Amino acid sequence: MVDLAVRTRGLRKTYGRQVAVADVDLAVPAGAVYGFLGPNGSGKTSTIRVLLGLAAPTSGEVELLGHPMPAGWRDVLPRVGALVEGPAFYPWLSGPANLARLDAADRDADARTRRTRIGEAIERVGLTNAGPKRVKAYSLGMRQRLGIAAALLRPRDLLVLDEPTNGLDPQGTREVRHLVRSLAADGTTLLVSSHLLAEIEQVCSHVGVMSGGRLVAQGTLAELGAGGDATLVLRTPDRTDAARVLVCAGLRPVEAEDGTIRAAMADPPAAPTGPEAPTGPEARAGRTGPAVADLVAALVAAGVRVQGVEVRSDSLEDRFVALTGEGFEVVA
Repeated sequence: MVDLAVRTRGLRKTYGRQVAVADVDLAVPAGAVYGFLGPNGSGKTSTIRVLLGLAAPTSGEVELLGHPMPAGWRDVLPRVGALVEGPAFYPWLSGPANLARLDAADRDADARTRRTRIGEAIERVGLTNAGPKRVKAYSLGMRQRLGIAAALLRPRDLLVLDEPTNGLDPQGTREVRHLVRSLAADGTTLLVSSHLLAEIEQVCSHVGVMSGGRLVAQGTLAELGAGGDATLVLRTPDRTDAARVLVCAGLRPVEAEDGTIRAAMADPPAAPTGPEAPTGPEARAGRTGPAVADLVAALVAAGVRVQGVEVRSDSLEDRFVALTGEGFEVVA
């Protein structure tokens, strides 16, 4: 079995009669970048709060880094960094001064290395130039970066980031994306909650989708992309002959309004999984490559003039809408 940094079994959290989290079985592999997706109110933050011991589960089991929570918090939490629901700081102090007070409150932190660690964390999130500026003068994006810096004051085996790019400009978003990748390269497991689908596709290896308090899907990015339909789109002036060839190949071609021939590709090859599997949009590329090559060869052999051919697969956004019935904010 794959080692899991986060595991829940039948996790349930209610507030009175309101069910925030319902029977969630979360599985975050060690070393993964796990994108935790879902519309507002889907139960993502409630789940994260229970994972970190900020809220008690109504029922079910929670394990972080192999230890039960909340019973094992003393051994676990020093190895976990988190940014949840926006950071709070003393507004009249500078960023480094705020981090110094947070670090001083950690009885496991080494005071002798405090200044060095704070400087490294500030530099890593791009706030070195903020210098002595008070936090009350920080923008929302700068506060987000400072919150991430607070989570990085010590080496972490698990980092939980709830909407880490909230309020960031495009440059700041790119910097956080680079930071996530560098942390993952160092072996840190990351659980990243977000409503920005493009960010998840670019940095995550695994995805979990929440809807109505339930985990409706999870797996590698490639597996979730492989769950959708793939459609062959063929452009040719010889549509009758092309349709005949596709029928002989076991497909059911139809002529679209734009003059193309389209056919659903049945049972495409499974996408690769594991640590070497590609992530992002390229994870879905090539799933039907050999089959398409055979089809094109058959079309050409039959004298069909092929002007263009492509396979269009459902995107992660399409899968999200199919799973939840809701739209998603997508950033190009």
